[in-house]
Order: sequence, then structure tokens, then C-alpha cells
Amino acid sequence: QLQLVESGGGLVQPGGSLTLSCAASGFTLYYYAIGWFRQAPGKEREGVSCIGSRDGSTYYADSVKGRFTIARDNAKTTVLLQMNSLKPEDTAVYYCAAVTSFGGSCWLNQPRQYDTWGQGTPVTVSS
Repeated sequence: QLQLVESGGGLVQPGGSLTLSCAASGFTLYYYAIGWFRQAPGKEREGVSCIGSRDGSTYYADSVKGRFTIARDNAKTTVLLQMNSLKPEDTAVYYCAAVTSFGGSCWLNQPRQYDTWGQGTPVTVSS
């Protein structure tokens, strides 16, 4: 059974960078669409970025476009979210989610499309 583990969160100053990792033990994520979501206190969960299976399409929320980059590692067992120029409003718990997919698409703002979720990693952007 696929299990996802996020890591890489932490405290960073505004303007700083973090790289979040979404790893699957014993599975290749190549045939999964992967989404990154975040939820800040008192706010609804929102889609941040997603990547389709087999290095398919990538999508970004307008709020992170140009600052965040989603990519798979060469071993196809991890999906990374590189976050640059972080802002206080990026503070949230970040979750990765996966669903088997062969079409190369992903779903940025449709969390119900994903059937496996990690436990989340907190990101705090503050001076």
C-alpha cells in the first residue's frame, strides 16, 4: 500500500527558500499524479502545485507561480517542491497527495481526486 511521507518543512525568514520532499517507500511515483496542498490556520486547504504522471503537465497556483517549482527526482521515488522567495503568507502545513494516473494530467484544486495523503510538514515564514 502506498504511503507518502513529507519532509523539509521548518522555519525560514521572508525571502528564504525551502525544499519539500514527498517520498514513497517501496514505490515509484512515476505513474502517480502528485499534488501539493497547504492549509493555514483558520483557512481552507488550497492547491499549491501538481505534476502529472510520467512527468506530465505541471500546474501552479497563481500565488506561487514563478517562486515554486515541482519536479520528480531521477529515481522517481520522490517529488520535490522547491520554494523560493518565501513570504509570510506561505506559512501553512504542506501536504502531498497521490493518485494512480496514466494520462499525464493532475488536479490542482481538486483534492478529492487524490486517494493517498501524507501527514503534512509545517512551514513557517517569519522574521
